[in-house]
Amino acid sequence: MKITKAGTTPSSPGPEDWFTGTVRLDPLFQAEEPGRTAGAHVTFEPGARTAWHTHPAGQTLIVTFGRGRVQREGGPIEEISQGDVVWFPAGEKHWHGASPETAMSHIAIQESIDGTPVTWMEKVTDEQYQS
Repeated sequence: MKITKAGTTPSSPGPEDWFTGTVRLDPLFQAEEPGRTAGAHVTFEPGARTAWHTHPAGQTLIVTFGRGRVQREGGPIEEISQGDVVWFPAGEKHWHGASPETAMSHIAIQESIDGTPVTWMEKVTDEQYQS
């Protein structure tokens, strides 16, 4: 058994290569071998968002606060809010972030395949975000 006490893992800003706007990452857990699952609490200020990306084993988002947006490649932008759960299948290109007016936080859970939990791609443009 392992207990990670609240507040013992440091927060970090979302790297500019992967995020637009102000984003804070708070690691929650990283499974030990043979486990492959990791989770983080991610907070997006209004207008902040991820770049386009995929996950080799999919990703689950549990919205914990506010209002946000998600989009899969080729689909419409969908609004999400506190209590919503979003599943992106393995390999589905997508992005997620806050709404233009309201911050949003979610718990992001994903598995690594061959040590890789995510493949980052191009940033979501302002035009894509506003459409």
